[in-house]
Amino acid sequence: MRRPRTKARTSLLPTLLAGVNLVTHAAGWLEGGLVAGYEKFVMDIDQLAMMQALANGMDVSPRGQALDAIREVGPGGHFLGCAHTQENFEAAFHQSTIADYSSYEQWSSEGSLSAEQRANVVWKRMLADYEDPGLDPAIDEALQQFMRERRAALSDSLDED
Repeated sequence: MRRPRTKARTSLLPTLLAGVNLVTHAAGWLEGGLVAGYEKFVMDIDQLAMMQALANGMDVSPRGQALDAIREVGPGGHFLGCAHTQENFEAAFHQSTIADYSSYEQWSSEGSLSAEQRANVVWKRMLADYEDPGLDPAIDEALQQFMRERRAALSDSLDED
C-alpha cells in the first residue's frame, strides 16, 4: 500500500495563513529532504502557485466585485452568459498545471492518469522545452577563475593538516 504524500503539501496552507514570508525547501523534498523527486517538485510548485494566488488576496476592484454583471443580470438570472463572465472567466481562478478537470468518464477513457503521472509529463516537457539563456563569456571566465583560486586555496589548507 502506498503511503499518502499529502502531509507536506497541506502543511503549506497554515504556514501561509500564519504570515510566513519566506519558506525554504518548499518543493520536491521527500523523506525529510534526503531525496528529491521531479514529480514531487512539479506537484509542490503547483500547490505553491495556488498559495500565491491565495496570498494575493481578494480583488475588491469594480471588476473583481462584478457589479456590472450584477446590474446586467439582475435578480434571478444566471451569470454564465453575461459579458463580465465571458471577459474574465479564464483568469478568474487559479488553474492547476497538473489537475485533470475532465469528467470521470473522460479521465478514465484517457488512461486514468494520477497526479504523479501528469507531473511526470510536465517535468519532461519542461526539460525538453528548456532553452539555455547563455552566460556572458566574461562572467563565465571570472567564475572559472574564482573556482580555480578556491580549489588552490583549499588544497593548500588540506595539505597543512
